Amino acid sequence: MEVYNQPKQSNYISPKKWALYIFVAGVPFIGIVMLLVWAFGADLNHTRSNWAKGMLLLYAIFIILAIIFFVFLGGMAILAGAGSQY
Repeated sequence: MEVYNQPKQSNYISPKKWALYIFVAGVPFIGIVMLLVWAFGADLNHTRSNWAKGMLLLYAIFIILAIIFFVFLGGMAILAGAGSQY
């Protein structure tokens, strides 16, 4: 079965572009800004928009977990320091 003159899909993203998007998203500060632009900008590419929203959600989850982790370890360090003074 052969397909002739099939138009390209509007949401198709080539592997080269995916690699570029992942690289840009990994750059500190600029990556967050670009993810916000791709996620909430007037972008017609829904695939990239949904990917950017998912990445922002993962970043938010990791930041919340890191804060909880450091608060817990900080509290443990304070308690251990207070206990060793006596």
